[in-house]
Amino acid sequence: MSPLRCGILFLAVALAEIASAQGQYPTRPVRIVVPTSPGSGSDILARLISQALTERLGQQVVVDNRAGASTMIGGELVAKSPPDGHTLLLGISTLAINPATFKKVPYDVLRDFAPITRVATVPNLLAVHPSLPAKTVKELIALAKARPGDIVFSSAGHGTNPHLCFELFLVMSHIRMLHVPYKGGSASVIGLLSGHVSAGMASVLTMIAHVRASRLRALGVTSVERAAPLPDVPAIAEAGVPGYEAVQWYGLLAPAGTPREIIARLNKEVVAVLLRQDMRERFANDGAETVTSSPEEFTAFLRAETLKWAKVVKSAGIQPE
Repeated sequence: MSPLRCGILFLAVALAEIASAQGQYPTRPVRIVVPTSPGSGSDILARLISQALTERLGQQVVVDNRAGASTMIGGELVAKSPPDGHTLLLGISTLAINPATFKKVPYDVLRDFAPITRVATVPNLLAVHPSLPAKTVKELIALAKARPGDIVFSSAGHGTNPHLCFELFLVMSHIRMLHVPYKGGSASVIGLLSGHVSAGMASVLTMIAHVRASRLRALGVTSVERAAPLPDVPAIAEAGVPGYEAVQWYGLLAPAGTPREIIARLNKEVVAVLLRQDMRERFANDGAETVTSSPEEFTAFLRAETLKWAKVVKSAGIQPE
């Protein structure tokens, strides 16, 4: 057989094996990497999705928490994983923020990932420790103006969505506070619960149980409208800072180069899970709103978010670390 025919035969066999592997996907357990700590908003959403996705894919879908470095540890792990659909990332807003807040990011947000679908949007919650004498947003602003730079607030880390949402609140309120970054949303809430900081902002998913137990005092949500599970907590925009709005988003991504057939399969299955009435109700009960999209729509959204937050960082005068 001629070298040319041997080459053609080898190529045909290789392509057939790839097609067979894609058709059988998944061939082993699927891992959803969550770049935040257990108990965080993204962790809660990932575990809800993984349980339902296990049934639809016929393989175990497990959650792997890889917190740290403003979600970049988990993001880098997925970006450098084999593009076979068995390692996914539950990306959050920080994915589009990091390029503007860090001098060095170990991946290119728009080049190294294959977006699958958006998953949800969740408002952040502005809350204070019960010892702080501020029961409303206006009272907090007045207190901060009387004690400029004295009140300490926590966030999930430098440049994270909660951090920038709080900075936006400060800019629009014309006040100053001292920022203490923590390694993740759960850790920042623990700091607030312990009284090490007086104020904080984290997703409703992360804070809601503590607010309901009266361990934290909720002053406002970052969405335009009130959150359904906390109807007595006003939107910050209605409570003293007109025009304020900043929410967190979550989405599922795979490493760049993942075959289109696998991306399409994952999009189909995840969207089906998110559209289930019981899932929508479960998300809503925790303060989240399910959101779905095509891979192309999510790609365009991610590009727009990256540009948006770059402008916010520049306007706030935040220096990249």
